[in-house]
Parts: sequence; structure tokens; C-alpha cells
Amino acid sequence: MTWQELLATHRIESHVTSKEELDDLRRAVGRNLQDAALPGLSADNKFGLAYEAGMLLAKMAVACAGYRVKGQGAHQTTFIALKLAMGSSIANTASYLDRCRRKRNEISYDTAGLVSNTEAEELSAEMKEFQRAVEGWIMENHLHLM
Repeated sequence: MTWQELLATHRIESHVTSKEELDDLRRAVGRNLQDAALPGLSADNKFGLAYEAGMLLAKMAVACAGYRVKGQGAHQTTFIALKLAMGSSIANTASYLDRCRRKRNEISYDTAGLVSNTEAEELSAEMKEFQRAVEGWIMENHLHLM
């Protein structure tokens, strides 16, 4: 899929981001990752919080590329757009997040206790790495937004 195809199908729109917008997203990412580490929280909720942090990080990259995701299926579209924004080096992370999206939908709407503590901790660790990758990419390609 290309930016043009996503635009033509109204899954994204052009968007000019700002440092302020990204800083708000950065704070939300930090909060979610911190909350995902709280003792006593269920594995499902830890997973959900870590997933949301990943979603926000992907949103940051898409915004830096000049777009905003809209409409139905926004999470799936965000991970498609993430690969377009950051390139093939992030493809494995985007695919991992898309798999997590499906699991998160199940724990949000259908089933409790689907996620193990190991899976939740793995996702949190992966999202901390993803956070470093996104911030490094922004620093390298969009320094004015740091």
C-alpha cells in the first residue's frame, strides 16, 4: 500500500504536526509505559497500556511524515502507515503491533485473562525499544520536532 492509496481510500489525510503535538503524545506514551509497570495490574491491562503506547508512537511517526489516520480501522491503518513513514527497518515492529492489535481487541471486547504476564512484559519491553527507534528517527529526519 502507498500513501496515495491510503489518501484515495480516505484512510488518511494530510496533516502538519508540531513539537507541541508530539510532546503531548510523548507524555501519553510515558504515562502508559509507566502505568503498564504498576505492580498488581492484570496482565490484560498491562498489555493494553503497552499496546496503546505503541499506537501513540506509531501515530507520532505518521504525523511526522505529514499524515493523520482517520476512519474505521484506524489502528490497522496506523501500522500500515508506520511502515511507509519509517521504512522497511520498522516492518517487523509494525507487524508485531498489528498482531498485538488483534489480541488487544479480544481482551477489550470479548475475553479476560487471554494475556500472560510474560506477553505483557514482552510488549512493554518492545515498546520501550520502539520508543527509542521512533525518537531516533525523528531526531534524524525531523530534528525541528524534538
